Amino acid sequence: MAEDALMINISSAPEKFNKKTNRRPLSTAEKWAQKKRESKRKTVFEPQESSASKQRKINQTGQQHTHKQKPQTPRSPSQRSNNRDTEENADQGENSAAKSPSKVKTFPKKAPEEHGDHGRPFIKTSSLFRNNPEIPDVLSPAVNQVKEKVFTSNMFEELNLHPHLVATLHKVLNVTSMTSVQKKTIPLLLSGKDAVVRSQTGSGKTLAYGIPVVQFLQGMQPKVKRSDGPLAVVIVPTRELALQSFQMFQKLLKPFTWIVPGVLMGGEKRKAEKARLRKGINVLISTPGRLVDHIKNTLSIAFSAVRWLILDEADRTLDLGFEKDLTVILNALNATGLARQNVLLSATLTEGLSRLASISMKEPVTIHVSEGSEETVEACPQAAPQALSDSYVVPERLQQHVVVVPSKLHLVCLAAFILAKCKFEQRQKLIVFISSCEAVEFLLTLFTAILCEKPSTTSTKHTSASLNFYRLHGNMRQEERTEVFQEFSQCKTGILLCTDVAARGLDLPQVTWIVQYNPPVSAVEYVHRVGRTARIGAQGSSLLFLTPSEMAFVDVLANHNISLSEMKMEDILANLMKDERFKGRGKWDSKRSAAAFEQEVRERATVLQTDFENYVHANNESLQTAKCALQSFLRAYTTYPSSLKHIFHIRSLHLGHAAKSFGLRDAPQGLGSSITTNPANSKDSKKGKDKAKRGPCRALRDQKNNNCCLIAALSPGGRVCRVSP
Repeated sequence: MAEDALMINISSAPEKFNKKTNRRPLSTAEKWAQKKRESKRKTVFEPQESSASKQRKINQTGQQHTHKQKPQTPRSPSQRSNNRDTEENADQGENSAAKSPSKVKTFPKKAPEEHGDHGRPFIKTSSLFRNNPEIPDVLSPAVNQVKEKVFTSNMFEELNLHPHLVATLHKVLNVTSMTSVQKKTIPLLLSGKDAVVRSQTGSGKTLAYGIPVVQFLQGMQPKVKRSDGPLAVVIVPTRELALQSFQMFQKLLKPFTWIVPGVLMGGEKRKAEKARLRKGINVLISTPGRLVDHIKNTLSIAFSAVRWLILDEADRTLDLGFEKDLTVILNALNATGLARQNVLLSATLTEGLSRLASISMKEPVTIHVSEGSEETVEACPQAAPQALSDSYVVPERLQQHVVVVPSKLHLVCLAAFILAKCKFEQRQKLIVFISSCEAVEFLLTLFTAILCEKPSTTSTKHTSASLNFYRLHGNMRQEERTEVFQEFSQCKTGILLCTDVAARGLDLPQVTWIVQYNPPVSAVEYVHRVGRTARIGAQGSSLLFLTPSEMAFVDVLANHNISLSEMKMEDILANLMKDERFKGRGKWDSKRSAAAFEQEVRERATVLQTDFENYVHANNESLQTAKCALQSFLRAYTTYPSSLKHIFHIRSLHLGHAAKSFGLRDAPQGLGSSITTNPANSKDSKKGKDKAKRGPCRALRDQKNNNCCLIAALSPGGRVCRVSP
């Protein structure tokens, strides 16, 4: 009976199986193979573990192996109970994982460790002092720096000027004696000759042409009327310089109320300017673009009575691309047929300026003030600037420094220098030159948020002052630019972050330091940047930031008789020891060794860099601002002239280190995708799309460099392009 039942069970099972699958029964080997295939499919569809959890598993298994190998040490009862609890929990986790193999084993996250000394949470950050290029010593060649005597013992009374004009110079402008350039220029211009004036920055060139113009206009017969229109036209390259020149003429013309000065510049309302032109302006100060706009669109402007044309900072006007605008202005002035007196002024004379002089002047006299050239030089305009362009004159009381800083340390080094000068010293006024408007905005926001915070400690060991940051660049509205210009001129201490819009002609009082965070595009621009300090015989200092790959720029400056003294990066970073907010983990204050001090300085620099990075990565808006600033910096880096490409080349930049100087932890991926291509630069949008498909806008990784140095290049159109290594 039992055998029959057994036979029934065996026979019924295949029958039921065949009804469903129509297959023969599987053998034992086939069943094992089927189970293996099913287990493989399950592992494929299981959710993958993250790299962090995998690393934790590896670490734990490694720890388990090490524990097995180590000899057992006697433990206290509490330790044994704790270990039993952890082992039981681990066993339970393993059993649960074994019961449900499709689930991923998870581990509780560890709380962030804290330093025992200061309670600062430990945040992983890449080292600032690792994988940096070696910093060689700066070997500045010995040069014979050209000197220029600023003051003379001659008084303005010797020039036979109007008594009211002399009184205004004494009482309003507080000027009693002439400078060297004024002594040579004013008599020459009063005699009616054209002149090309070259003199160092801050030597009084504005008064050198302003006094003759006022003296000529007040003595005209019949008396000047407002309805006569422009009698003197002054062209300047920037709005701030136009405003400054206008204010100077207002002071000079205080005794002569019938002579009306006026200013035209971009950013102002055209309707209000047209109303002033209809009423009448006798001394017209303007930027080239706005004056051309009125020549084309304002019927009330007329140049039939113009007797003076002054081109202040004329070489900069040409550099900014105003050559066509100057041609339009000269044609409008020449159409009247009246004889006029022409004056060109600058601290540096270029070949472009000599061409302009040959077009607009008749037998000009070249005036330059330096040792060995005490007499006025009369020569053809083509030869004089070329003979003088090799050597530039900087103020005699200007102390010039250079610091070599790797790209990764640029940001913390600038912050440490600002803290040293404006927080722990009194009455310091800094101008920091930066290459792009976006970088100015980024650094202003970053420094205001991090450096202006109150110290967390109540220590009164170091007295500190508040930091006042200002910004000035071409993308600001004119009202903001004027307000910043006035505020910074009147403040006693502050930091002005600006582009080269503030490099020409501006007389900002009591500026003590000029910091060139990004190197200038030429030696000429270097001279004009540092000329914002040490003006009219005052004392001042300058600091030029260079990377190790840019050190050849020191030799370029030496070729123009400019000598720099080295300032060590370590000395600048050591100023962080004065600020307790950036205190490191160790108690290095109690130690006296130099190595311990250096380690503490490095830790504080790392803490400051971490604060910058945390602020940048706090939200998407600040992160995008930093990326935009980095892109604008790269664009500006591609604009160096071909004569300096061997020093400032985009391929010599380490993109990851450059990103570090903008508070970014890594080089941005897909940098080119966030740079919008200017549609005006492409004839057809479809062609632009095809180009994007053919060559993705990415920074290339140099295959020859094992430390993953990224190379990026930016075309003039604004796209990141491929560069072959």
